[in-house]
Amino acid sequence: MKEPRLKKWWLIRLALTVIGKKGLKELNKASRDGKGSQEACLRSILEYAKDTVYGVEHHYGEILKASTADELFRLYQKYVPVNDYEDLRPYVERHKNGESNILFPGKPKLYATTSGTTKEPKWIPVTERYYKEVYKKMNSFWLSTLVLAKPRAFYGPFASIVGKAIEGAAPDGTVYGSISGIMQRDIPGFMQAIHTAPAAVFKIADYKARYYAIMRMAIERNTHGIITANPSTLVEMQKNANEFYDEYVNDIEKGTLSHIFTISDEIRAELEPNLKPNPRRAAELRKLKEKYGEVLPKHYWPDMQVVNVWFCGNTLVYFDKIKNSFPKNCVFNEFGYFSSECRSGVVLKPGIQDTTLFGHKIYFEFIHESEMDKENPVITQMFDVVPGHRYAMLVTTSSGLYRYNMNDLLEITGYNNKFPTLKFIQKINGTVSLTGEKLHERQFIEAVQAVEQVTRYKVSFFVGFADTGNSNYRFYYEFADQNITQAQAEDFTQKVDAELQQYNVEYKEKRASGRVKAPDTCLLGNESFERFKSACIDKGYRDGQFKLNLLMQDEKRHSMFKELVKQAS
Repeated sequence: MKEPRLKKWWLIRLALTVIGKKGLKELNKASRDGKGSQEACLRSILEYAKDTVYGVEHHYGEILKASTADELFRLYQKYVPVNDYEDLRPYVERHKNGESNILFPGKPKLYATTSGTTKEPKWIPVTERYYKEVYKKMNSFWLSTLVLAKPRAFYGPFASIVGKAIEGAAPDGTVYGSISGIMQRDIPGFMQAIHTAPAAVFKIADYKARYYAIMRMAIERNTHGIITANPSTLVEMQKNANEFYDEYVNDIEKGTLSHIFTISDEIRAELEPNLKPNPRRAAELRKLKEKYGEVLPKHYWPDMQVVNVWFCGNTLVYFDKIKNSFPKNCVFNEFGYFSSECRSGVVLKPGIQDTTLFGHKIYFEFIHESEMDKENPVITQMFDVVPGHRYAMLVTTSSGLYRYNMNDLLEITGYNNKFPTLKFIQKINGTVSLTGEKLHERQFIEAVQAVEQVTRYKVSFFVGFADTGNSNYRFYYEFADQNITQAQAEDFTQKVDAELQQYNVEYKEKRASGRVKAPDTCLLGNESFERFKSACIDKGYRDGQFKLNLLMQDEKRHSMFKELVKQAS
């Protein structure tokens, strides 16, 4: 199938090429002086926020009196503590309730919501300044890298799978939602033609219905690219295609959207202008099924140019499941290291995982993995990190995150001039993520304790592990009453799972979509922790330094607990 050639395709390529060259020139210039760029970045952010409540409390005016970059770094460490979200939550709450000039001048443009370490989600503020300087400007730069990866990438439409742009509002009326959805909504007008589906499709609440609508529109087109953060989404898209392929074909032939799914009349009305009878494409798709049986992306999208997706950390498991389903000449472009809190950089070359940091837009500090458990760890500046070593990263942004611990283990892969490149390894400090849900140990503990109260089953010890191979969690319990059956324990797990979905919005979304499957249940015998600890000490662990997180992704420790599971009698 040939996509109609529109003048907009070459216009998009030309515009992105110009934007890319400009962004690359700016990045290259700034990265030649890592120390100078970081000093200028930090001074700019502190100057911006010096008269806010947080800035006054933490002596930003005094810090700015530093005469050298080294003195600025020293004073910033002296007056501003390392923060996690709970440290900043009281300030964010004041913004949410209508106060201005708390973390930054004025009020935020919007909030990006994401799961936190407690029952309450994080509300990450996004200021107008940060939106323009980082998200909007750097997002265009990132899109230009897709042209570098495949020059003909934008000679056809893209399927972008993002979150709902606006989900609600804070008490003061400031909106919150998905930053990816907002970026898609705000894409320049001349680029609107690249989308296979309008933004209304992301308002569909039911996951299966949403995937159906996305794929029904994308499979009709000669789609040239896919943009989605997590490759588990690609797995779910293909499952949807396998299950509803004939329904797609019928819809495409008639220009309809199947009524076997629950989609509101309002959303259907927004989607209808994009639905026209296309019997020719329907006939092509029927022939593909006759020829191949199981129809894959490489069959219905033979001109696919680029898939922009994560394939770092845990996501590699899902990437490996889907990569061979695409055409051989399709380029897989790593999305790069970023989160709701920080768009930290961009991947400049296709096929690699290395994110080049935006050292001229964000201030970075690092804690070496050997220092992470120390009360006063040594802080390393961005331009002093060592390739091949692993660190935790602190960020300071113009959106009110100051010395904010990203809680990620990152490996430095090299340097682009004086700006380091890095890749994501895993979450740290009790946070585990199979496919972006960021489940925290504290949430797991609270969920188990809540279910104890409901069931009256006392749990002497419990621990949970992420099982990347099965895309789920495995929960181990040692009940005080050793007569509790496997069936009773599984009911306990179902209740824990329900609690976790209440505590963690992203876990709830991933469970609803099937990207995270239902957890498994294992029963432990008496003194399981003591036996585990003894086995660890026998393997060389020091007794005085022995620690155990209750939620982990650690195959070595997981295998040891598998050996402690009670055998069915």
